[in-house]
Amino acid sequence: MTEPEIRIRVASSLSEVPPAEWNACANPGLDDISSDCGFQAETHNPFLSHAFLHALEASKSVGGRSGWSPAHLLIDGPDGKVAAAVPAYLKSHSQGEYVFDYGWADAYQRAGGDYYPKVQVSVPFTPVTGRRLLVRPGADLARMRAGLLAGLEALRDKTDSSSVHLTFLNRDDWEALGAEGFLQRTDQQFHFRNEGYGTFEDFLTALASRKRKMIRRERKEALAPGISVEWVTGRDITEAHWDAFWAFYMDTGSRKWGRPYLTRKFFSLIGDSMADRILLVMAKRAGRYIAGAINFIGDRALYGRNWGAIEEHPFLHFEVCYYQAIDFAITHKLARVEAGAQGEHKLARGYGPVETYSAHRIADQRLARAVADYLAQERRQVASAIEMYGEHTPFRHEE
Repeated sequence: MTEPEIRIRVASSLSEVPPAEWNACANPGLDDISSDCGFQAETHNPFLSHAFLHALEASKSVGGRSGWSPAHLLIDGPDGKVAAAVPAYLKSHSQGEYVFDYGWADAYQRAGGDYYPKVQVSVPFTPVTGRRLLVRPGADLARMRAGLLAGLEALRDKTDSSSVHLTFLNRDDWEALGAEGFLQRTDQQFHFRNEGYGTFEDFLTALASRKRKMIRRERKEALAPGISVEWVTGRDITEAHWDAFWAFYMDTGSRKWGRPYLTRKFFSLIGDSMADRILLVMAKRAGRYIAGAINFIGDRALYGRNWGAIEEHPFLHFEVCYYQAIDFAITHKLARVEAGAQGEHKLARGYGPVETYSAHRIADQRLARAVADYLAQERRQVASAIEMYGEHTPFRHEE
């Protein structure tokens, strides 16, 4: 019997997609994933959830003049429900991606080409690894993947885009796309791995003496001026917390980028829809909040995202963003902490190097060949850096 033709549609907003249907593709329960599904079973990724992505749109953090125009690809199954999906955006710039292609854009534009718009498959403003080709368990994985890739090519052609970019892929998707001729790129982050520690002190015991003393000193100095730190999650998060955090976020965003990406409304929306997946680490002095970091809670990982402060104190950033995250992960038996992009300073504080992946398809073969040569060299450099970092971890070495 001939299989029905795959029909791909584009949703300009996640409001067009029932949350349960999107989440069945993006975050299926582990019990729903068979051992022969073709990808490794993954636990809940809060950034792929309908609640998170829809909050970006409803708060106008994406869409409008943001340069991120939603163009999500969907394939409906025989039951009429979404069987496969891709979180996709048409981009008019390269901001908020954390996988930098400014050099490619500049080179192409100097040669007379138009690099923008481009098709971006990612979670906006979020350098967190996850699946990007989202297939509902039980659907034909190979067929759905092929359909989604064909849809991305069609979207690129229809919008006269220069290229398609899938960033912060898991390795399964990255390898599958490489087999389809996509250019493969690697980079690195620093993650904390919980080796079954019972307490933060157990973690410190695993470190070399000098690093252990350094962390104890930094934590003591961070909290010395009468500063206390609290964890706030779930129903305990109030609009007053968001008001305080918004001031921190705006301060950091204004100093680093000139214009913060997220709107104030975004934080209220995720507070309403996914508070149980959020951890605010808030620092207080003299009765008021002075610094804070927002983290998202997966089933096995804590994801550190944004931080800010309205007072400067030595080592407070390390305490609020890194040490408190490690403590929370150990307390709640989470397997790792992903503390965002870049940051070699994380290495000395217990975070080890991890490879990250992206895939790219560029229509103009002249640019594609130049980028391919560059990426081959870059992959070697990334591998060498990760090996070097691995030799300089703060953990004790067995004699």
